[in-house]
Amino acid sequence: MKHEITPMSQDSSSLSAIKHPRIESIDLLRGMVMVIMALDHTRDFFTNTGGLSLDLSEAGPALFFTRWITHFCAPVFIFLAGTAAFLSASRGKTRTELSRFLLTRGLFLVFLELTFIRFVWYFNYDYHFLFGQVIWAIGWSMIVLSGLVFFPKWGIMIFSFLLITGHNLFDGVQAENLGSLSWLWMILHEQGKLESVARFDLWSSYPLIPWIGVMPAGYLFGELMLIEKIKRRKILLSLGTGITLLFILIRATNLYGDPHPWSINENILRTVFSFINCEKYPPSLLYLLMTLGPAIVVLSLLDYKIPAIGRQFIVFGKIPLFYYVLHLPFIHALAVVFSYFQYGNASWLFQNYLFMNMPEDYGYSLPVVYLIWLFVIITLYPLCRWYAGYKRHHRYWWLTYI
Repeated sequence: MKHEITPMSQDSSSLSAIKHPRIESIDLLRGMVMVIMALDHTRDFFTNTGGLSLDLSEAGPALFFTRWITHFCAPVFIFLAGTAAFLSASRGKTRTELSRFLLTRGLFLVFLELTFIRFVWYFNYDYHFLFGQVIWAIGWSMIVLSGLVFFPKWGIMIFSFLLITGHNLFDGVQAENLGSLSWLWMILHEQGKLESVARFDLWSSYPLIPWIGVMPAGYLFGELMLIEKIKRRKILLSLGTGITLLFILIRATNLYGDPHPWSINENILRTVFSFINCEKYPPSLLYLLMTLGPAIVVLSLLDYKIPAIGRQFIVFGKIPLFYYVLHLPFIHALAVVFSYFQYGNASWLFQNYLFMNMPEDYGYSLPVVYLIWLFVIITLYPLCRWYAGYKRHHRYWWLTYI
């Protein structure tokens, strides 16, 4: 009987004897969430709603959905980053090579978050104020995964399962009650500002748990993507549907999985909004089930045939970090230009706490925000397409990091 070797069954010297082609459906899904992410950041800079857009007492249906749909971005991207790590091993990387790459790229991403990305968010050099957002979480998740790749599959599975399903047990633990360890809890599980250290402040926007469990889960998921295509589609559809139904079942009980219970409101739409309004900071179990389940269903559908327009999204999905570091300063710069044109001033866009002292009438309607978003995507596409081509035809080591 012929024994088929998979990446999980080989020893540490080599993860795969067979090089597998790149899976375009993954690039397409990743590209789609990257484009949606730009909508959230465009909304950040061009409306004055800030974080109130998911407050049911403040947000109308259109604004709520505009913010809610972007909830898929971080979970899908971090999950697929783990999948991409597994698939890179299937294309010839040894376990040691993969671990070294994840470690160095993770450190690079953390550094990038605290330097360049911090600058393009605030357009100032006051580095006494730092923050850890999604790139920070991805970086640390890669660092953790760089060690986990040496563990057996069941060990990685237990690690991911405990972090994803069990972290809500600690929702009642508050950093302020942990004394000298409060800073660590802020980084791991509670959003907030760390106490100043040598006059430096760090705002923990993306607590690391359970993100550092989501990426390893995506790594394990990568093995499914190596199954024969027809069978794979059926498995993905069943898995994604099952996760989505599990979200509905657990959420309906209001017993566990999210710190904010849903409630019946004055109409069906508001009740549905309450049901799907799950906690992102840190992402609750239900938040992850709600986003990753449908995403896996979509991935199964994209695996059939790539539509013509999908080719444009694939471009963004192949060079996500390049796209990320382009779109943020571009959106911020557009906001500055709009503000100078309308108000003759844009000082509120150069502060550590954005939009302080902004005009009371600052901001634009959602249709305008959507038009600006489309302008951003269309404008960045040619440059992203060029870089994707450059990366495809060159093998410089640094291209694997950007």
